[in-house]
Amino acid sequence: MTYLRLVQANEFALEQTQRDAWVEEIRILQATLTAYEGGIYFEYAIPRMGRRIDVVLLIKSVIFVLEFKVGEHHFPAYAIDQVWDYALDLQNFHEPSHAAHIVPILIATLAKVESATIGFRNDTDRLLLPIKSSPALLKAIIEQVLALSDGPDITADQWESGRYQPVPTIIEAAIALYNGHSVSEISRSDAGAINLRDTAQAIGDIIVASRRSSQKAICFVTGVPGAGKTLVGLNVATIHIDKDSELYSVFLSGNGPLVAVLREALARDQVQRAKQKGDKVTKSKALSEVKLFVQNVHNFRDECLIDESRPPLEHVALFDEAQRAWDKQQTATFMRQKRNIAGFALSEPEFLISCLDRHPDWAIVVCLVGGGQEINTGEAGISEWLDALKRSFSHWCVYISPHLHDSEYAASATLRQIQELPKVFFKDELHLSVSLRSFRAEKVSLLIKQILDIQSRRPRRL
Repeated sequence: MTYLRLVQANEFALEQTQRDAWVEEIRILQATLTAYEGGIYFEYAIPRMGRRIDVVLLIKSVIFVLEFKVGEHHFPAYAIDQVWDYALDLQNFHEPSHAAHIVPILIATLAKVESATIGFRNDTDRLLLPIKSSPALLKAIIEQVLALSDGPDITADQWESGRYQPVPTIIEAAIALYNGHSVSEISRSDAGAINLRDTAQAIGDIIVASRRSSQKAICFVTGVPGAGKTLVGLNVATIHIDKDSELYSVFLSGNGPLVAVLREALARDQVQRAKQKGDKVTKSKALSEVKLFVQNVHNFRDECLIDESRPPLEHVALFDEAQRAWDKQQTATFMRQKRNIAGFALSEPEFLISCLDRHPDWAIVVCLVGGGQEINTGEAGISEWLDALKRSFSHWCVYISPHLHDSEYAASATLRQIQELPKVFFKDELHLSVSLRSFRAEKVSLLIKQILDIQSRRPRRL
């Protein structure tokens, strides 16, 4: 009966080798599990990952993740990594599995194994290291693990209905934020969620304080690769998305493909959500609303050129990859060749700040900065933003991440000069130190930085 259900539920091409493997797996489990009660899931599909676990067992307070290698005499390294990845996915991203004991077991059906090594990854973790087993040894392993485990029994209904929330792609994150979720809700890394929340809160506090005191301010947010700088910018923009509000914000990027993909995804999602509610929203209407929220920085600049005395609609502008804004020469060349404007005398950072400076009361510019990423001709780096402030906007408040001193931002000399301005504040919260893309490997970015800085002892210790 189990075999027939597997065949009926299978969505993929079904080869004879797969049929034979299922028959063998079922035979082994029938011989092993007669003494236990619990839940069993064959070909468990990990949501959104496109991968399937051969078998998941729920017995008492333990989740067993079984990977079978039928006809295999040995335990290939790739298969050990495979079952380990499955266990990590469940522990990190599947809500009901967070606090449970999770036991990855690799079963080579023709292996001769007399004993198994059972151990935890560390003293505080409930995840066991991968266990190598033969079919004959499987029952003894289950018994040993159950003897070591504690905690409440896992119920099948609760487990299978639990939320599965991996680290979202930037598209998924943008959709979630656009629909009212916070960065903490969509981030699955504990340290990363706290880091993102604190940075977003710090920017929010600066916006509120600037509005209250009718001041203009600029924030420089730094972060390791993959830490979520773009995510923070999108978060602030979605919080202040009402164009009739004084706090109305816009997310700006010079990355044309990213802007196009974000707009398309957000518009499609809005149409789909409206359809589910029984409403009708055309894609063109959804797209027109989205375009106000996510804009290409060059389009924003061109709009501000139409009437150089009129302030933009937004009081808050968030510039993604701000270090890649153009220097004076590149901006002047573009204006002359593409916009037929001769003698343009401002760099892109200086002009963009000047656009927000037109507001008679208050304004905020948030620069999301990646280190060492000026890769194209004429990209000015973060020092040009600082030079522009010193030259023309000394009345602005400047909030800076202390990490802007780091070598990859190439701004130390300019920073020393800008500290002479009357309103310069360093805030630790404006640095994102945890990489969301490198989940559970948060120190990798720091290691690479120390190596690139040609340090010797520190990376060795790390």
